[in-house]
Parts: sequence; C-alpha cells; structure tokens
Amino acid sequence: MATPAPFAGTKTASRKAPAGAAPITSLIPGATGRGFWIYLLPGLLLLTIIVLIPLGWNLYLTFTSYRGIRPPVWNNFENWRKLFGDDVFWTSFGNSVAMIVAMVIVPTLLGLVLAAMLFDLVGKKFGSRIASFLRATYYLPQILPVVIAAIVIGWILRPENGALNQVLGAVGLESLQHNWLGSPDTALASIMVIMVWVQLGYPIVIFMAALQRVDPELYEAAELDGANWFQRFQAITVGIIRPEIFVVTLTCTIAALKVFGPIYALTRGGPGTSTIVPSYYSYSEFFQNQQVGYGATIATALTVVVAIVAIVFITFQTRLERRDEER
Repeated sequence: MATPAPFAGTKTASRKAPAGAAPITSLIPGATGRGFWIYLLPGLLLLTIIVLIPLGWNLYLTFTSYRGIRPPVWNNFENWRKLFGDDVFWTSFGNSVAMIVAMVIVPTLLGLVLAAMLFDLVGKKFGSRIASFLRATYYLPQILPVVIAAIVIGWILRPENGALNQVLGAVGLESLQHNWLGSPDTALASIMVIMVWVQLGYPIVIFMAALQRVDPELYEAAELDGANWFQRFQAITVGIIRPEIFVVTLTCTIAALKVFGPIYALTRGGPGTSTIVPSYYSYSEFFQNQQVGYGATIATALTVVVAIVAIVFITFQTRLERRDEER
C-alpha cells in the first residue's frame, strides 16, 4: 500500500541538505550555525578591553622603569633581575604558602569532615533543618564584606582592650595576653586563624551540595555490613565527591595566592614583612613607592604562578578521571 503524501505546508521530521549546501548544524530550521559569531562579539570586545589590553600593558611595564608620571623608560630585564634577588618578594611567597595552609588545606579537610557529619549524622538524627542551619552558620563569614570582618577581628585582637585579651585576663591567664597582630611572632599565625574561619564555610557548602547526589542506599548497605562512620566516609564520601574536592582545592589555592583584603585591612603587611603577600607587595610598589614597573613585575610573576597552579591541578584531575574510566 502506498504511503500517503504529507499535507501541503507540513514539514517532515528529518530532511537532507541539498547537494553542495552547507551542513545544517543549528537547531533552528534552515540555519547554518555560522551566525553565532555575532553573539560572541560583545563578550570578545569586553574581554579585549578589560583583560587583554591591560594584561599586555602590564607585561610591557615589566620591562620598563616607570613612576606613573613621565613616560616609561625601557630597561630590558632589570626588573626581573631585581625580582629574583629581592628578599621581600621571596618572603611574600613564603607567606603565601602559609595562606595556602590556612585557606586550602585546613578548610578543605575540616570542611570535608564537617560536611559529611552534617549530612550523614546530624541530618539523620536531628533533621535536615538543623543541618541546613549549621551549614548557613558556617557560611556566614563568606557573606560578610572582607573589610567589615577585618575591622571586627581587629577589635577582638587589640592589645590593650581587645576582647581576646580581656577574656584571658578575666579567667586568670594574663600571662597569655599578647599584641597578636603587632608582634612578628604571632601576626602571621593570627591571620591564618582568621582565614580558616573565613574560608571554612565555602567547602562545607560545596561538599554538602555534592553529597546530595550520593545514593543513601550505599551508606545503608555499608552500615549493615558493619562499617563505622569513618569507614563510610573514607570508602564512599571521598570517592564520590572527588571532582568537587578538586574544584574547591583549585579555587581556594588561587584565592590564597592572590589574597589581599585581610592583609590590607589588618596588618598592611607588617609588622615589618611578617605578613606581606605578593598581591600586597605589588600594591605597595605601585601606589606607595611609585615603582610601577617593578609592581607590574610582581603582579606578572604572581599571574604566572596562578596559571601554572591551575594547569597542574586540571592536568592531574584529568589524568585521574581517565585512569578511573579505564578501570
């Protein structure tokens, strides 16, 4: 029996492109898919103006002597030679390692454990509302503006009438009272404790969101097999949310390398250079010492380090994913 022809004006579900015509790659009937470039032009224009041109200008300044008033004077690699022999620069990167400990390692490990406890223990015993409330409590420092949080912390750590020293005096521990941010021995450690408090909520929120896709039957089966909480955490939780662990680690590492606000608001890199970091060192060379070329060199070196760290993280994650797929 012959198949009836379709009514006039109707379109068949699939059709072949005429011979010699461009292949149809768009979901819009009749579109060739080549017109999408026009929608990318505004973004490319903004990227060029906001990122690429300033980046090129900054890179040019690294090879000049420039104080921001007279035109730049080309000095070849003088800024880079100065950079590699600058003790303050290497001190700032040493302090960045401390910031990585405070903003990446400690918050990620604590956040992973706390998120698993909130999801697997608190949520089951006390309900999801209590777990959500505790999650929001941990995340509160992330919402606060950096300067506001720094001012509050500065009041707490004041040497004369700060809340911490007042509490220590009230409980008979006057010998432990200290100028926490004004002493080179404790300034960096105090900043690290503050950054752990500020950063902890971010991994908790990410990890708790990732745990939503974990099948509860896996926990139940492991519990029936006699696995305790730590064994379930190690065998199930860490393995399933590993992509989120990589994301948190990478983003927090980048944030630690370019941290600026808390240092600026609390210590200005002092006392001496005990809390200076590359971003604040670059800022001070730019605006305080008017060594724009050298400040640009520090900023460029920091950009290169951040790019290398990102590439290493992404490459390592990709290799792990491929290895898991091959198993």
